[in-house]
Amino acid sequence: MTLTQLSAFVLVARLGSVRAAATTLGVSEPAVSQAISALRKHFGDQLLIRGENGMVLTAGGHRLVGIAAQMVGLGAEAESAVRSAQGAPEQLRLIAPSGLVEFVAGPLAEAFGERAGGRIEMSSGVAGIAEMAALLSQRLADIALGPALTDRALGIVSEPIFRCRLVVLAAAPLRGAPSSWPWLVDPSGADPDGEVGALLRRLGVPESRLSVYPNQTAAWEAAARGGGAAPGVQHLAAHQLRRGELQIVDVPGTPVDTCWYATTLAPDRRSVAAGSLRRFLDTPDAMHLLRTPGAGVPPSRFRPPVYVTIWS
Repeated sequence: MTLTQLSAFVLVARLGSVRAAATTLGVSEPAVSQAISALRKHFGDQLLIRGENGMVLTAGGHRLVGIAAQMVGLGAEAESAVRSAQGAPEQLRLIAPSGLVEFVAGPLAEAFGERAGGRIEMSSGVAGIAEMAALLSQRLADIALGPALTDRALGIVSEPIFRCRLVVLAAAPLRGAPSSWPWLVDPSGADPDGEVGALLRRLGVPESRLSVYPNQTAAWEAAARGGGAAPGVQHLAAHQLRRGELQIVDVPGTPVDTCWYATTLAPDRRSVAAGSLRRFLDTPDAMHLLRTPGAGVPPSRFRPPVYVTIWS
């Protein structure tokens, strides 16, 4: 029995599928299946069986998952302790929807890194909202920015940090019903658990009217060329609005008042680096960064999954 096998088991249990766990870990599905098989043989129990909506735990699996999660967490703490003893910077892994990573993560990492004086090495990655809680509980990530995560059973805490508005942007007013417009989104806009995805469902937008672009900037550029409607956070599009490339269009149910949250493990379990970043997010410098759109930096070393389909 290894920590790698236990980590694979907990992720399959949390995410409900071998495929999602493999994507999160950056390995093949057979590798995850092999890890689960080894644990089944070791414990003499199926642990996970296929249900109507994905993999579900057996009675033995239910008993194991909490203990396994603690063991994986202790493994992460051990690795961090050894890195600290060697004088290496503490690692801090931030996850967020693609729009936040694109506009906020880069400037935030730069400012926080300067304040930390090189003691903390921060990386960022894009994650689907449904995966964030599992990534945090498994210590595959240290802090998440985005919507509130409510799975308290995993020992995570969401705290509001910044209020903003979701609007719909286009080069000019569009004719007809919103469900008939071309809609241009970044990957987070196609996350079924995201606010943009919820807005599109409320408007009855069919899959055939949706185009997914690599990032928010690309979607807005296409909208500025007259390609259709592009939802997004209003203050992040300040440059395009000021230059007149885009304008806010009237759509039922918008603007949507929303909030960005910082989610971590509970204070007694979060890493020192995560606690430091959480405190930094309450400072005037951090508020300025959240309020002012940056150029954006794509995810570098840490790349959890992002899903690009609303309809399954």
